[in-house]
Amino acid sequence: MNIKTLPILLAFLLMGVADAIGPLSDAVKEQFQLSTVMATLMPFFVFIAFAIFSVPGGLLAARIGKKKVLLLGLGLNAIAVAVPAFMSPPYALLLACIFLLGVGTTFLQVAGNPIMRDVSAAGDYSRNLALAQGFKGIGSSASALLPYVIGGIGLLAAMGWRGAFPIFFALMVIAFVLVAMMKIDETKAEVPPSISSSLSLLSIPTFALAVVGIFLYVGAEVCMGTFLKPTLANLGLSEEKAAGFGPTMFFAFVTVGRLVAGVIKVNPHTFFRLSALLGLIGVGCVMSGIQGLALVGIVLGGLGFANIWPMLFSITVEEKPEASSELSGLMCMAISGGALVPLLMGRLVDSGMAHTLSFLVPAACFVYLLILSLKSGKKTAAA
Repeated sequence: MNIKTLPILLAFLLMGVADAIGPLSDAVKEQFQLSTVMATLMPFFVFIAFAIFSVPGGLLAARIGKKKVLLLGLGLNAIAVAVPAFMSPPYALLLACIFLLGVGTTFLQVAGNPIMRDVSAAGDYSRNLALAQGFKGIGSSASALLPYVIGGIGLLAAMGWRGAFPIFFALMVIAFVLVAMMKIDETKAEVPPSISSSLSLLSIPTFALAVVGIFLYVGAEVCMGTFLKPTLANLGLSEEKAAGFGPTMFFAFVTVGRLVAGVIKVNPHTFFRLSALLGLIGVGCVMSGIQGLALVGIVLGGLGFANIWPMLFSITVEEKPEASSELSGLMCMAISGGALVPLLMGRLVDSGMAHTLSFLVPAACFVYLLILSLKSGKKTAAA
C-alpha cells in the first residue's frame, strides 16, 4: 500500500459518517417528538444530495481538480457537523446540516473514487479501491456505534445524540489538513467537460450499463439492510437476534470482504463475476425461508455484495480514465437507487407478499449484475 493513499483512506473512513444518520434518526425522533415520516427525512436528504450533486460534482472535479473537490467535500462536512457539535439546533436547521453533509459526502465519493487511481501504483487501483470501501464500511459501523460508545464519557454523554459530532468535526479537520498537504499528479481530460458531454457518456453501452448496475447494487444493499431484520424475526428469531444476525452480520461481512480484497492481488473482472454469483446465491438462500440456510445466505451475501462497487467502478473508469471525474459523477448519482429500489420491495411486503419472497427484488438486481459481469472484460467503450 502506497503511503500516499493514507489521507485518501481517511477521507473514505469519514464518508461513513453520512451512513450514521439513519441509526441516529431514532434518537432524534424521540427528542423532537417526530412522526416516522419526518424522522425518515434525515437519511432521505442524504440520498437526495447524491441524486442532485453527483454529476455537477464530477464536472467540478474535472475542471478544478479532484483534490480540490475532495477538500471542498471535507470542508462542507466539517461545517455540517460543527452545528450539532457546538449547539442544539432546531430540527429544520438539523435537516439543513444533514443535507449539507450529504452534499459534502457526495463530493467525497465523486472525487475520492477516481483520485484513488491517481495515487495507486499500476495495477493496484481495484485492490486499493476495495480497501478504501472497506475503510468506508468501518467508518459507517463506527459512526453508527459511536453515539452509544460515548455514553459514559462525561461532557459528550451529556450531549445525548449530539455527543459524537465533536469527534466527527475533529476528524474532518484532520483529514482536510492531511489531504491539503498531499501532492497528487491527477489524470485530467484534455477538454473541460460540460453537463451535456458528461451525460453523453451514457450513450456508450459500457457506461450506461455500469450506471444501471451501480443503481441496482446500491438499491439491493439497502434492501438487505432494511428487510433482513424483519425477515429473520418472521423465521423465528427474537428481535435482538434478528438485528444481530441480520443487517449487523451482513454489513460486517461486507466490510470483511472489502478488506480482504484490499490486501490481495485480484483480477477485477474475475472478482466481479465471483462477487455477483456469490451475492445471488446468498440472496437465494435467504429466500429459502429456512432459518439456518438464511443465516448462511447472509454470510455469503455479505461477501458477495462486498466488492461489486469497487470492481465495477474501477473496471468502468479504466475504460476511459481521462473521463474519470465525469464517470464518477454519473455512478455516484446512481447511489439514488438506495432510495428507490427498496420502495419496490416495501410495496411487495405491504401487498401481502411473504418477506422471504420479497427478496426477489435484490435477487433480480444481482441477476442483472451477474449478466453484466459476464460481459465485463470486453472493450466496448469509445475512446
